[in-house]
Amino acid sequence: MTKFDEATQAIRVDATTYDVCLDPGYSIGGPLNGGYLMAALLRAVVDASPHDHPVSTSVQFLRAAAPGPARVHLEQVKIGRTATVTRATLVRDGRAHLDALVTTATLGDAASTWSGTPAVAMPPVEECVTLPEPKPESNMTFSARMELRFDPPTIGWLHGEPTGRPESRAYFRMAEPQDPDPFVLALAVDALPPVVFSAGSRGWAPTVELTWHLRALPAPGWLTLIGHGRLIRDGWFDEDVEVWDSAGHLVAQSRQLARLGRGGRADATGPA
Repeated sequence: MTKFDEATQAIRVDATTYDVCLDPGYSIGGPLNGGYLMAALLRAVVDASPHDHPVSTSVQFLRAAAPGPARVHLEQVKIGRTATVTRATLVRDGRAHLDALVTTATLGDAASTWSGTPAVAMPPVEECVTLPEPKPESNMTFSARMELRFDPPTIGWLHGEPTGRPESRAYFRMAEPQDPDPFVLALAVDALPPVVFSAGSRGWAPTVELTWHLRALPAPGWLTLIGHGRLIRDGWFDEDVEVWDSAGHLVAQSRQLARLGRGGRADATGPA
């Protein structure tokens, strides 16, 4: 069992209740990363389901979650032969923090009938760059749990040179050797810096809703994350992320709606 597996472990209390311990290693300056919280919640959903994989997950982020003991409460909405639908709520200190609707199914190893390619070509891994190490006082422990190597233009905002477009692209893998699985993908779809940073925004940009789809089981190796936005307006922005595996297969897709960073407004308003 890897450290990530331990950090997302869900322990069965009864048929509809699981205990989790939210790990401080996934902090983004205080609150815990949303992808990490989804992974912990999905451990409980999958364990209670007759099916093996979370193929569709839609989450409302009700409030920021801090590390510590929490519970996942489950309600099976539909149990089907090919798919099961479960409502899952992550509760901490008696308050709901995440409310999710999850469809589970069992995916196989069948080849794709049709698969496209990423809309943007990534440079080789060795030509990509990492973000600077965060300052200890920032409480940004999340970055130490994974490796992200960015397409250089998409982190020009670090040096005051944003591209002016909401975008972010990087290679991703866990810091501890681990083949990607559906729970790692839940983390990956929310691992990039907010795409509005590249459009000129600053500050924490909290996710309000995120929906992601597991499209295939990933091959071992680096994952490629391609993120972009379509509209920044009235203090809100959207973010789409595609996840491609080392074999060139599309393995996950996500879309989230988030609030614009509280540190400043983006320069771009309108379709990307």
